[in-house]
Amino acid sequence: MTPCLTNRRDLGLLVLRVGTGAVLAAHGSQKLFGWFGGGGIKGTGAAMESMGFTPGRQSAMAAGLGEVGGGALLALGFATPAAGAAAAGAMAGAVAVHAPGGFFAQAGGYEYPAFLGFTAAAIGLTGPGRLSLDHATCHRFDGPWTVAVAFVASAAAATAVVGKRQRRNRQEDDGDGAY
Repeated sequence: MTPCLTNRRDLGLLVLRVGTGAVLAAHGSQKLFGWFGGGGIKGTGAAMESMGFTPGRQSAMAAGLGEVGGGALLALGFATPAAGAAAAGAMAGAVAVHAPGGFFAQAGGYEYPAFLGFTAAAIGLTGPGRLSLDHATCHRFDGPWTVAVAFVASAAAATAVVGKRQRRNRQEDDGDGAY
């Protein structure tokens, strides 16, 4: 009897990685390139600025790169912890924007970005499976240290960005334009 080269878990992780990565990359390409009806850097930068993410252009670039880069790397299963952490960090910013709308997306809530962020993080923590570039490269960019560094850095960056936005919005609500 010949041993099976793949199993259902590897196939499931492949489908989950490719599907999640494609959605994230498409979403980010709206920000970076204006594809699929997106605003591109200029339009997204202006929108980011109006939502309290300053400077807007750099915020649009960071969000777009986190989504496109993280999504593409997730789909390939390459540097999977860093990819999952980058995408999850980008989605944390989106959750902050949608939080006032409550949970459900139909009311403008954070359901969709939270789901994408949790899914990307789970893939980053679980690993890509054997049908991946990480496996083909003997997990050179997928070691335990990568998981720790990637998720700590992403959490710190997301906390700083969202915190700055909250402080700015709170000061604007109080009528003090300085932040």
